[in-house]
Amino acid sequence: MVGCGAKADERFLRSSLEELARLADTVQAEVAATIIQFRDRPDPAWVIGRGKAEEVAQLVKDQGIDVVIFDRELSPRQLHNLESIWECKVLDRTQLILDIFAMRAQTKEGSLQVELAQLQYLLPRLVGQGRELSRLGGGIGTRGPGEKKLETDRRHIQRRIRDLKRELEQVHKHRQLHQARRRKMEITQVALVGYTNAGKSTLLNRLTRAEVLEEDQLFATLDPTSRFLELPSGENVLLTDTVGFIRNLPVELVAAFRSTLEQVRKADLLLHVVDASHPEAQEQMEAVDRVLQELDADQIPVLTVFNKKDQAKENVLMAEGESIRISALDEQDRERLKLKMDQMLHAAQICGVAEIPVSKGEWISRLYQTADVLSSEVKGMTLEVNFQLPLRRYERLSPEMKAMIRRTHP
Repeated sequence: MVGCGAKADERFLRSSLEELARLADTVQAEVAATIIQFRDRPDPAWVIGRGKAEEVAQLVKDQGIDVVIFDRELSPRQLHNLESIWECKVLDRTQLILDIFAMRAQTKEGSLQVELAQLQYLLPRLVGQGRELSRLGGGIGTRGPGEKKLETDRRHIQRRIRDLKRELEQVHKHRQLHQARRRKMEITQVALVGYTNAGKSTLLNRLTRAEVLEEDQLFATLDPTSRFLELPSGENVLLTDTVGFIRNLPVELVAAFRSTLEQVRKADLLLHVVDASHPEAQEQMEAVDRVLQELDADQIPVLTVFNKKDQAKENVLMAEGESIRISALDEQDRERLKLKMDQMLHAAQICGVAEIPVSKGEWISRLYQTADVLSSEVKGMTLEVNFQLPLRRYERLSPEMKAMIRRTHP
């Protein structure tokens, strides 16, 4: 593994390389050596200096190293130059993450999204028309498109990218229909977000008795899983476990997984799960916040869940807004979490009076499904209903329904 950065960023650089080693371990690659070069600016041709590149070349030859992984994204030129001098496969952080996603994808949508991201990343890195995609043959950094024996012609790959986008658009439309039905049924949606390996799947499993894969590995969960959870108020919410985020998450993946991550953008509440025992927890929180901003999901109410409190040494972590410290394995902590979720989901309530024509049975039914009805009385051809409901639900009512409502508080 090779890292390169300014001396002033040494702590961050070493932490990032430790994370890269865990990523490599996920694809069962054994790290033989780790090299760091401190440079204020990366070399445009080599990233590291030419002398250091030759030093690595000798190390590759002496130790019989198969793959060199760079802890940063390489330009097409840098990738070509380094492969030429080292005479071995060279991967960057982005390619390694793409490889892990390809390995973890279980659903058709997940597989399509990963393949699209891989091809979009590889296309500008083809040096010369018709270059063989040897890196797609098999093994680390090679999962996905290569197994389908894609032709090396650029036009063929571009055509495959267009086909993938069309297929994903159809899947996206199908997902939107499901989401529309959930909205019509007034199902409250809560999304679990957080850094990879923060404990989201464990929390989902313990809260809902689901059977989502739990592993002490990065990106153990890729495809989203949803389960119903009953809160103390009696309300059933749909709790969704989403793919974990990571520092420098490839933009290709954010773009390709945008439809899947819409479940985050459409949520009524986000549970930001943080591994409170991790030494870089604060930096991980900031990385998640940046991805939420990219997804335009930073305006959704967030409950920060500091998980693994039993393993955390100090309570020094801070979060903006609401937060709670728990252990996902502790039943009392889980009950406290559900109560906190209930409080946040029902914090903003409005009270009002609706005057609905008795002939509008569908509208009356909708109000009874949506609101907590306090009293009702038939007055002539009109049903007068006193109610209260969460502001978030009121805002989703149709303009016609809102026109029949007189808000009394607030």
